[in-house]
Amino acid sequence: MRLVIARCSVDYAGRLSAHLPLATRLLIHKSDGSLLVHADALSYKPLNWMSPPCTLVIDEPDDDQREAGVLELWRVTHAKTADLLVVSIHEVLHDSAHELGVDPGLQKDGVEAHLQKLLAEHIELLGEGFSLVRREYMTAIGPVDILARDASGASVAVEIKRRGGIDGVEQLTRYLELMNRDPLLAPVAGVFAAQEITPQARTLAEDRGIRCLLLDYDAMRGMDDGVPRLF
Repeated sequence: MRLVIARCSVDYAGRLSAHLPLATRLLIHKSDGSLLVHADALSYKPLNWMSPPCTLVIDEPDDDQREAGVLELWRVTHAKTADLLVVSIHEVLHDSAHELGVDPGLQKDGVEAHLQKLLAEHIELLGEGFSLVRREYMTAIGPVDILARDASGASVAVEIKRRGGIDGVEQLTRYLELMNRDPLLAPVAGVFAAQEITPQARTLAEDRGIRCLLLDYDAMRGMDDGVPRLF
């Protein structure tokens, strides 16, 4: 990754045209070819940019451009659209290159897989006497997150979401319709579990006889701060 702080002007030509007058900016040129133009504002959002696939070529300015103070021209051309981003460099204040290596990617905390694992380990959160049958119980249309049994031995299908919406309730409804056709499982009750459940999803679930369960991720991990909560 190359980081350049420079006094520059920027012109974009393509489906839309844009111009940034002369000012001090941060230019980020990444190994994938992309170029981002940042100001000391707008948080993470660049003022202008070119996404890959694109190619950066550094040209010498012509006589008129040199007379206007341009030291070099960065021309970034998109391979598919031929859009062109031209950065006219007037002064370089900082120029450095860094090898970052392969990034492992964002690992989100509290994703549905984590919630599923934790609920399987704390199956008693479903109710007294509940026991785990298995995680990822496969049906003809996909896996149910958790199959459990209640204190009476009846089957319970659990669908887990970070934020529970109507789509999640519909998904669990389809699972229940299939599972209740299996005489070895029926009758199968449903539990819709999430860190947050929208009012619309709760109303739909309750109308269909599906129980809603709010999950406290920190408490399930043993990180509860001990502060009393109403909900």
